[in-house]
Parts: sequence; C-alpha cells; structure tokens
Amino acid sequence: MWGKFYICVMATIKFIVKGSSDTSSIYVRFKEGRFIDVTAKTNFIINKNDWSETKGKPKNLNDTQLKKLNNDLITLSTDLLSYYNNTHNKLEINTQWLKDFINPPQQIAELSNKLIEFIDYYNDIKAKDIKASTLKRNKATRNLIYKFQVENKSEFLIKDIDTNFILKFEQFCFNKKYSPNYVGRAIKYLKTICFNAKHNDIEINTKVDLIKPTKAEKVEKIYLTLDELNIIENENFDTESLNNAKDWLLISCETGQRISDFMRFKKDMIRYENEKALIEFTQVKTNKIMTVPLSKRVLKILDKRNGNFPYSISDQKYNDYIKDVCRIAKINQKIKGSIIEVEKKEKRKKSGVFEKWELVTSHIGRRSFATNNYGKIPTSLLIGATGHSTEKMFLEYIGKTDTQKAIQLAEYF
Repeated sequence: MWGKFYICVMATIKFIVKGSSDTSSIYVRFKEGRFIDVTAKTNFIINKNDWSETKGKPKNLNDTQLKKLNNDLITLSTDLLSYYNNTHNKLEINTQWLKDFINPPQQIAELSNKLIEFIDYYNDIKAKDIKASTLKRNKATRNLIYKFQVENKSEFLIKDIDTNFILKFEQFCFNKKYSPNYVGRAIKYLKTICFNAKHNDIEINTKVDLIKPTKAEKVEKIYLTLDELNIIENENFDTESLNNAKDWLLISCETGQRISDFMRFKKDMIRYENEKALIEFTQVKTNKIMTVPLSKRVLKILDKRNGNFPYSISDQKYNDYIKDVCRIAKINQKIKGSIIEVEKKEKRKKSGVFEKWELVTSHIGRRSFATNNYGKIPTSLLIGATGHSTEKMFLEYIGKTDTQKAIQLAEYF
C-alpha cells in the first residue's frame, strides 16, 4: 500500500519499501496526470518491520533515527516537486529523469591541455585498470617529466611535445644519469599521453608521429647456472637468516616464480598427483591459478624443515641476503650488468662490469629456472610454469635471439 505526500492537485509523490530484509530499499514514485508515472530507488534503506505500508513512512517517529529518515523523505519530496517545476518544460519526464534527480550525474570537467595536469588525469583514470607496479612506474615517469619542466622554468602544454622537446628531454635524462632503456620507456609514455589527449579532443603536435624512443641498450640476462646452484646448495652459512635466504633462492630457481608468489608458499598448498608433489597457488601479478611441480631439490629443503617452507622475509631483506649468499659462495664471475645506486636520495641504475653476486636480485630465480630448462623441457610447458602469456615474451625474457633459436633447431636435423 502506498504512503502519500499530496503536493498539489495534479502531482503526487509516494514512497514504498521493497524487500523484506534488514536493509530494504525505499523507492519513490512520482505521478502527474495520466501520462507521467515513474518510480526509482532512493538512497535510503530501512528495516521492513519499521515501515508503515499504510502511511508510507517510518512507524515510530519517537525513534531518533527513524524521525530523521522521515524528515529526509519529506525534504526529498519537496525538492523533487521543485525539480519538476524547473524541468518539466525542458526535459523528458521519465525514469531516467527521476534517477538523475536522486543521483545527479557527475559533471565532466574540461580536460586540461597542460602536460603535467593531463598526465595526472591519465594516471587517475588508469589506476583501476592497471597493475600497482605499472601505476608506480607511470608516476615515477611523471615526476621525472615534472623535474624537466621545473629545470626549464616553463609549464609545457601537450602540443609542445615534438622532436625538439624529446631531444632536450633525452639530454636532461642523460645528464641525470638515467639509462637509455629507462629514457626510452619514458618517451614511449609521453607518446601514449599525446595519443590519449588527441582521443579526448586536445590539440597535439603534428610531429608526434616522428618521435622515436631512445635506442635501447642490450641488457645482459643474469641467471645462475646449474653448477652455481650446486655450489650454493652445498654452502653452509653461519646465520639462520642466510641459510633461510639460501633455501628461498634455490626454491625460486626450481619453481620459476616471482617473489610475490614464492614467498607466500605454505605447506598446505602442496598436493600429490600420482605420487608427484605439486604446489597450487594464484599468481599475484597475473591472477592466474598455477600448479607447479616440486623438484627433488625443493623436496630436500622441505624434508630438512619438517615439511615446511623457509620463513617469509621482506623483499628488501631477501635481496640483501641473497647477495651475501652468492658472495660467500664465490659467485664472482665478472659480467656486464647494472646495479642500483642511491644519489641524493634518488635511485639510479649504474651500468658496468661487476662480479655476478653484485647483480643478484629476487628476479634471478625466475630467469634461472627459465634459462636452465630451455631446450630440455618443451617451451610450452615452461611457459605454463612461468606464467608468460606468449612464447615470444618468454624467449625475450631469457634473451634468446633468432640465431640462437636457429642453432638449437639445427640440432634436431
């Protein structure tokens, strides 16, 4: 039965409750003459038992909350009539009209054509669609572009991005000791910003298509060989923290998983199929459900720990510890690579020739697994274990060139 608020001879506003739970929704019905009769859900809820169907309002108005709700409904009905009087000759009176009154659509602000302001807008709208790591990288690039703007004492517009802008930006980055690969990614990001701005009808420079990212440097794919893994396994350390890190390092090299995944491994994730030990988990980055076999080396680690995995530690501690593990194990082959240095509270990549232990990070386990097993295990199975989306991505990850693939193929002839 409908509760009534009589506003005038022709128009009536009534409230009704739908549902029977503790959080039943209150709906409003607006009727005017024979041709307008629309209903929509309000933002108010009430326990069904506290609602009077005959009066169309809360029962106990001595209750503070119910009295407030009743006053809110009266205010809504008054405002709705005013809204009708102001719009009935301008808008079509239908359900959407009523919904727009209850929840007015947000007005879209005019997008800025200023570079930094538009980048902030772009990062905000992308935040819910991209990984946290990607968003963090985008924001770091934004801050770099902002520093470039400050140094030039100029507030750049989107349309200022052209080949000359890129040349100056490149030089700025190189003076700050950023690597060519990092600068190349930043330039790609700037082009993405331009194309997104164009999609939003913001003027961009006609020479954007001529912009080319900085030529990338070949990055050495650092991994631990099988011989090095044997050396590490047989090394005993003076502290439990290093022995714990050693076991995690070996587990990562045997399972091919990211630290965000293997550091969460627990005993209860293990199951057996045909007497084969498998661990099942969901990858944090890809959200893929993974089932990975546990090697003899991993089972040996679990056996000495009464079936348990090593205790979890932070990413930073793990990265520090495994460098010590490899240094003590004399993993000291000279190799080209890059390390992170902190300069004036800012992190920089420094390229050069280092002892391998200096280049060891948490990612080395995943690459070691992929590289050591490539050619021994079908690539499709390796991709299934690492979680790469395509074979191309997998081969780029382990640094296999077309020539290397051709030589390997020739071995089968």
